[in-house]
Amino acid sequence: MSIFGAMNTAVSGLTAQSAEFANISNNVANSQTVGYKRVDTNFIDYLTTSTPQLDASSTVVARPDYINNVQGTITQTDNPLAMAISGQGFFPVSEATGTANGQAVFNPQPYYTRAGDFSLNNLGYLVNSAGQYLNGWSVNPTTGAVNQNALAPIQVSQAAYDPVATSQVDLAANLPATPTPGTPITSQVQVYDGLGNMQTVNLTWTQTSANNWSVDVNAPNATNGPDLGTAQVAFGPGSGNAVADGTIGSVTGGTGTVTTSSYSPNGTASLSFTANFGNGLQTIALNLGAYGASNGLTQYAGTSYTLNNLSQNGVPAGAFSNLSVDNSGNVIINYNNGQSKTIAQVPVVTFNAPNALQSQDGQAFTATQASGNPIANAAGSNGSGGLVTGATEGANVDISTEFSQLIVAQEAYSANTKTISTADQMMQSLLNLIQ
Repeated sequence: MSIFGAMNTAVSGLTAQSAEFANISNNVANSQTVGYKRVDTNFIDYLTTSTPQLDASSTVVARPDYINNVQGTITQTDNPLAMAISGQGFFPVSEATGTANGQAVFNPQPYYTRAGDFSLNNLGYLVNSAGQYLNGWSVNPTTGAVNQNALAPIQVSQAAYDPVATSQVDLAANLPATPTPGTPITSQVQVYDGLGNMQTVNLTWTQTSANNWSVDVNAPNATNGPDLGTAQVAFGPGSGNAVADGTIGSVTGGTGTVTTSSYSPNGTASLSFTANFGNGLQTIALNLGAYGASNGLTQYAGTSYTLNNLSQNGVPAGAFSNLSVDNSGNVIINYNNGQSKTIAQVPVVTFNAPNALQSQDGQAFTATQASGNPIANAAGSNGSGGLVTGATEGANVDISTEFSQLIVAQEAYSANTKTISTADQMMQSLLNLIQ
């Protein structure tokens, strides 16, 4: 009977509008939730009979319309570990199921989220406010190579930075072509021993004749010294090699622990010395630039020594200072000795159909057959979004739009109740005729 059909249709309308009301309610409630993605409502009409002669009562069903590919507003925060994705993609995250031997145990199910309000937890993991652990690619701390074959939760060690003994010193300076006669020139080099202690090495330069110098290497704290040896440095073509005036032509005559490099055009001009600062023998190469070039030690006009650059590769011990993340997704440990170490890189994961992802607790998603397989790329590459550090992404919910839809849903719900009451009145009238 058409009256019963009208009632059934109106009831389905009430159910559908109730579902829309629930979606709107969720959106409004999560309008301040980091990384939340709103759910709209689609209405689908299901027919019973529809022909040129008859259009029977149908039903309407509400289906959720997931809006995962629309970005929320990105806002700067005072959290240096927070990240937001500008563009498409998700952070890969894991969920912990407990701990074993003081370490977190993780659910093997991969999760994905836009909630990037990460911070360090008590175990050194980067965790967002929903308790999800940020995954990343590991980085070899020595070579800097990124292992893109596996994703794993990023754990930060706050262990001290081990000292590195100096093995090379780079010197760029100008020895005066006309120094004060009989007055040697002394310069100092600060190096680090195997325990990270700073040690002083004195270089004493004496002009023995025009364009020829002797350098004496002295380390006051060396147990095998302090006099470590000498070498002879000659400049210009008078060195016997075809080099320009004022550039190094030869480094020869090493004595004691000092050894010298042989000449080759544009080859490295250097000498090495060996000192024992109480931790065993330590060989240090003193790089003076290239033969025939002006990028290191030179002898040009002047009466005084001019230092242009002095650097060495030793490092003292350092304590953990802080953790930072750059816009490429590199997770960097910084130490109070001025050193830093990249331990991981955060990729951005994209899907062919992100709106088909399955919603989970805590603004997270899991992949489905409809969404396609996850594709992890470096931030800003191959269609993935870029990273904005020190920022979070808000919900992609517009309150004014939700309120407008709420009014429409309320009116539609009231209209359906009116349809039911009208159909009921018609049914009562029909029953009255029978009586």
